[in-house]
Amino acid sequence: MPLPPLVSKLPDVGTSIFTVMTQLATECGAINLAQGFPDYDPPQALTEALARHARISGHQQYAPMPGLLRLRELISQKTAQVYKVPAPDPGTEITITSGATEALYAVLAAVVRPGDEVLVLEPAYDLYGPAIRLQGGTPVYVPLRSTDFRPDWDQVAAALSPRTRLVMLNTPHNPTGAVLTAEDLGQLAALLRDTATLVLSDEVYEHMVYDEQAHHSVLQQPELAERAFVLSSFGKTYHATGWKVGYCIAPPALTAELRRVHQFLTFSVSTPTQHALADVLADVAHYQALPAFYQHKRDLFAELMRATRFELLPAPGAYFQLARYNQLSAEDDFTFARRLAREAGVAVVPVSAFYHHGQSEGLIRFCFAKRDETLVAAAERLQRL
Repeated sequence: MPLPPLVSKLPDVGTSIFTVMTQLATECGAINLAQGFPDYDPPQALTEALARHARISGHQQYAPMPGLLRLRELISQKTAQVYKVPAPDPGTEITITSGATEALYAVLAAVVRPGDEVLVLEPAYDLYGPAIRLQGGTPVYVPLRSTDFRPDWDQVAAALSPRTRLVMLNTPHNPTGAVLTAEDLGQLAALLRDTATLVLSDEVYEHMVYDEQAHHSVLQQPELAERAFVLSSFGKTYHATGWKVGYCIAPPALTAELRRVHQFLTFSVSTPTQHALADVLADVAHYQALPAFYQHKRDLFAELMRATRFELLPAPGAYFQLARYNQLSAEDDFTFARRLAREAGVAVVPVSAFYHHGQSEGLIRFCFAKRDETLVAAAERLQRL
């Protein structure tokens, strides 16, 4: 008897736009400014540490489920130093995960139940909506302001309901580079004060804020910190996105629920990689230099793009640059992005991919986490349009 057709849990979801555009870049020989990964190596001290630990007996076996204690202790110290907050308890408040992606999915699986609503500010990273729906939750989308991609807190307040289980934040923001302020976090705290609503704060670009501004973490807002899961990424901080190591900081009761899922989702993260990260984490020079490192790239790309017909939007954080292309084409952004890869040899991401209804805003996203010579070569191709 033939099997009946498989009914998909996500029938409207296809291949991620990042995979699509990277594949197109490969097919066309285009410079890949689409997917958010660097084309340069991690710090030499880190790769040497990984090679060293891969040869040490015992470092090829499972790490403890929550992560190596030494690494969690160093994360605790770093968090206290960077954000001037009480050090999170390494035993009960810090969990090492297989990238921030796994942490995000584990949080949603741990706390979202069928019928719950999850408030998502969009444009938003394309994982958020499907991951919520897979738990039986309903994403409730609130548009960010089109002028600066910051939240309209009146709209957020109107979207909250007794069914709101979780509010998802992302700062610095992908894809727009917008950065939440301390005032923003205070307004959210006031909105949630008399509710049981939790917060998931995706802060993987925490060390990429420019123009002498500071990253404001949810950990610094006590009313939010007591109800929040805060995610960070070693992959973003150390130019090693393929290593897939991140972590989640949350109060003990929330961490306990996260770990209930984490232990059956990934269980533990690469042991030699955790040892290598612990070896370099105490050296603050690397992440303290990241704002200047990436601001140079942002400013270089902006200067190069002045000779094109693209209109660049402000990019105060993260390593992405949005641009309008209306002086070049009236096409929708997906059609334009595909043509840009084929005809100009530069791959980008259409910003409509970050909206649940796929609306076209006439915007594309460049990633400037590339070598200077890559940015120069890409701009030269774009200048010929």
